[in-house]
Amino acid sequence: MKDKLTDLNDHLFAQLERLNDEDLKGDALIEEIHRAKAVTGVASQIIANGTLVLKAAKTAQEYVDRGENLPKMLTGESDGT
Repeated sequence: MKDKLTDLNDHLFAQLERLNDEDLKGDALIEEIHRAKAVTGVASQIIANGTLVLKAAKTAQEYVDRGENLPKMLTGESDGT
């Protein structure tokens, strides 16, 4: 898997295909269900992180547009404490 959301999308659809395999039964099906839950949990965190990065970028641009200094939290600078 690469580091792009399109790759994540491909991976999620591949997982869906594995879950739709009608030959998958018993313990193999249970294992695939557990794997799918793990994959979707990680995928949710990746998406949430991407959303946070986008919101931070938009906020930073708003500060720049107003000619204000960015909050230190967005610049990574220490506040000296």
